Amino acid sequence: MNRYKVCVYAICKNEEKFVDRWMDSVSEADMVVVTDTGSTDSSVEKLRARSAVVYQEIISPWRFDVARNTAMDHVPEDVDICVSSDIDEVFEPGWRQKLEDAWQPCYTRARYLFVWDHNSDGSPKKQFAMEKIHRRHGFRWVHPVHEVLEYSGPDEDRTVWIRGLVLHHYPDPTKKRTQYLPLLELSAQENPNDDRTVFWLGREYMYYGMHDKCIETLKRHLELSSAKWDEERCASMRFIARSYQAKGDRREAYKWLLRAIAECPRVREPYLQMARLGYLENNWPLVYVMTLRALQITEKSGSYLVEPDAWGFSLYDLGAISAYRLGLYEKSYEYAKIACEMEPGNERLKNNLELIKLKCKAGESDE
Repeated sequence: MNRYKVCVYAICKNEEKFVDRWMDSVSEADMVVVTDTGSTDSSVEKLRARSAVVYQEIISPWRFDVARNTAMDHVPEDVDICVSSDIDEVFEPGWRQKLEDAWQPCYTRARYLFVWDHNSDGSPKKQFAMEKIHRRHGFRWVHPVHEVLEYSGPDEDRTVWIRGLVLHHYPDPTKKRTQYLPLLELSAQENPNDDRTVFWLGREYMYYGMHDKCIETLKRHLELSSAKWDEERCASMRFIARSYQAKGDRREAYKWLLRAIAECPRVREPYLQMARLGYLENNWPLVYVMTLRALQITEKSGSYLVEPDAWGFSLYDLGAISAYRLGLYEKSYEYAKIACEMEPGNERLKNNLELIKLKCKAGESDE
């Protein structure tokens, strides 16, 4: 018998193609509450046909925090545990039991594994911890975008890790993120000293190719006294380097990548970025050393800042090329073989492997 009353709540706009999959996923909850913010397709009808309680609200001007708070306000007061989920997400079966097994009344929120992106075979490509499960009372969503849960209850804010609870994200590729930048700019205006908001804004400027603004914003992020997380500071430095490189200033790019490595030497991303920069300048000793250093790191940090490229074939590919250029043919072959195994459909990698194999055989013949 269930110990707690669990409610899944969500916001929705034109999600009809995901409704059945999502409702199947959240069916273990006692109830499902959805706030539709202006669908013009059959989302509302399909949700109601699947027994979701649907409210229709227009949020103007649009803010994700206001929308999610509106949705939360529709959750009945007697609910014990609220589960916030987007309709393009899917829980693995059995999530309700795992949540109940771990939850105690002293907890205020729960963390669990979130698979943000997937490989073509369905395996996780990028995953990190998420915490959108929380106690019914004492929480509000804050920030216009990249919204987070803020707790203001009377007791200690305590988080429990839900072992085995996994949520998968399958985004709609047709949906654009054009609204994110103005909402992030608004968020930074409202929260100028919030380091995470400033970081996300600088990153968004980089995505848009607004490199001067990226550099200015992320330098400000690094100056904030609250910006203490080494991995995020490292990411700021990497993005500053990327923007300087895009502007044609490789000297500054090198400087910022060296700072990034010094800031957080335990993650692969700055080494990969430095190796790629060395590749552009045919600096094969640098490329080789950077790949060696990166490959010595064998565990992912588990944060949202992990870049899949740093854990794919790229480092082995760069290692193979640089080793070949340095005359280290056996090492080059070793790396090239691994790269091909990791990316078996890549013809360039296959051709490189054959070329290196021939060079190794030629070396044996010379002996």
